[in-house]
Amino acid sequence: MSNVRPPVVRTRFAPSPTGFLHIGGVRTALYAWAYARHFDGVFILRIEDTDIGRSTPEAVAAIIDGMSWLGLTPDEGPYFQMQRMDRYQEVLSLMLADGRAYHCYSTPAELDEMREAQRARGEKPRYDGRWRPENVKGRAAPADVKPVVRFRNPDHGIVQWNDLVKGPIAIANAELDDLIIARSDGTPTYNFCVVVDDWEMAITHVVRGDDHVNNTPRQINILQALGAELPIYGHLPMIHGPDGQKLSKRHGAVSVLQYEELGYLPDAVINYLARLGWSHGDDEIFSRDQLVAWFDGQHLSHSPSQLDFDKFRWVNHQYLKATDDQALSEAIRPRLQKRLAVAAADAGFSPAPACGDRLAAICGLWKDRAATLEELSDLAAIFFLPPSHAPDALARHLTEPARAGVTLLADRLAGCEWSREAIAGCIKGVLAETKLKMPHLAVPVRLLVFGLEQTPSLDAMLCQMPRETVLTRLAQNRLAQNR
Repeated sequence: MSNVRPPVVRTRFAPSPTGFLHIGGVRTALYAWAYARHFDGVFILRIEDTDIGRSTPEAVAAIIDGMSWLGLTPDEGPYFQMQRMDRYQEVLSLMLADGRAYHCYSTPAELDEMREAQRARGEKPRYDGRWRPENVKGRAAPADVKPVVRFRNPDHGIVQWNDLVKGPIAIANAELDDLIIARSDGTPTYNFCVVVDDWEMAITHVVRGDDHVNNTPRQINILQALGAELPIYGHLPMIHGPDGQKLSKRHGAVSVLQYEELGYLPDAVINYLARLGWSHGDDEIFSRDQLVAWFDGQHLSHSPSQLDFDKFRWVNHQYLKATDDQALSEAIRPRLQKRLAVAAADAGFSPAPACGDRLAAICGLWKDRAATLEELSDLAAIFFLPPSHAPDALARHLTEPARAGVTLLADRLAGCEWSREAIAGCIKGVLAETKLKMPHLAVPVRLLVFGLEQTPSLDAMLCQMPRETVLTRLAQNRLAQNR
C-alpha cells in the first residue's frame, strides 16, 4: 500500500452472512483493521445481507461474535445493506433518469439464444446492448416482462488501477458488458450495493480477497458514473490448505469461533494470521500494538499463503507461555469444570473444586507443556480427578527398592510442612537414605499420585495437591505390597 499517508483512511470489512466467519475472512478484516489503526483512521463493519435466501441471523451473530472475540472492534457499524434499500432505489432512479442505466426486457430464453449465437460465431458471450435506449427507438416494451436494470458501461477505453498487492491492472471496456444492477423484482445486485456503500461511506481503501478482482473494473466504472472518488484497491491472494489446495473444512475453513473452542488465544490467532500473507522482516512473534505500528501495507505477499497447523500451534504456545498464571486459570476454569462434571457423572464421585490460587499455580506448572487452553485444561484436571493407573507401568517401576523409598517418603511427608521447599527436603532425604536415583523414586510417586510417568518438578507438583490426597494415593504402594 502507499507510504503516503492519506488525510483520513477509511477501510471496511464487508462479509456476507451466508455462513460462518472463517480465517480467510478474518485475515481480510485484520488487514483492513490494522491499516486503519496504523493511520489513525476508521474501520467499518458492513454486513452485506442482500442474499435474503441464504443470509441468516445466526451467521450475523457469528460474524459479530468472532470479531469481538478477536478484538477487531469496528469504529462504525455494523451497517446492514437490507436497511439501506431506500437509498439504493434513489440512486437507481437517478441513474435511470439521466441514462446512466436503463431497463432491459430480455427474457432468460432470449439471452441464452443470444449467447449460443455468439459462441457459434466464435465470439465471447456477452450482453449485446439490445435494450440500450439508442437501440430500441420505436420499439415498445413488452407488457408481460418485468425488466432488470442494467448499467450502461462505457464502450471504449480501459479501466485501470494500481492494485496495492498485484500492481497495475488494466482491462478494456470492450471486455465488459452492461452489468445488471437491479433484478426484475427491483432488488439491487451485489456490485451495485457495494459501490453505493463504498461511495457514501467514503471508503478510501478496499482490502479484499482476489476472488473480487473481476468485480473491480465494473465497480470502478459505476463509481465514475456517479462522480465518486475512487478508493484504492488491494486484492489479497487466497489462503490454501497444508496440501496447497483450496481451503476447505478439512483444512480448517471452519468458524473462527471454533478456534476459541479448541483453546487458541485471540492474540495468537491475530499474530499467526498477520504473518499469513504479510511480513515484517524475520519477526515471528509480535504484539498487536507492534502489528499496528508496522502495518503500513507494504510487504504483502503476492502469492497464496498456506496454512501450517504446526506453526499455528507453535505461535499459540508462545502466547500461552507468556500469559499470566492467574489469567490462564480464569481462562481454563470453565473448561476444567466441564471436565470435572462429566467425569463425576460418569464415575459417580465428587471432584475437588478447582479453586483459584491453586489453579493459577497449576497453570504455571503446566503452561510450558501445553499448546492450547484445551491441553492445559486436560493437564490441570489430573489435580482434581482420581489417577488412572497403568498396571504395566506400575509393575515396571514399583520395584522393591522403589516401594521402600515410596513408603519412607510417605512417612516423611506425613509430618513435614506442606511447602515446596519442605517436600523437596523430604525427597532429598529419602534419596540419600535409600541410595535411590531420582527417577527410581520420582516415577513411581508420579504414577501413584498423578497417573503419569512424566510431570514438571515432583516437589512443585506434590505441593499443589492436598497432603491427605497425596498420602492416600501413596498408600496404594503399601496395599500393592501386602497383596
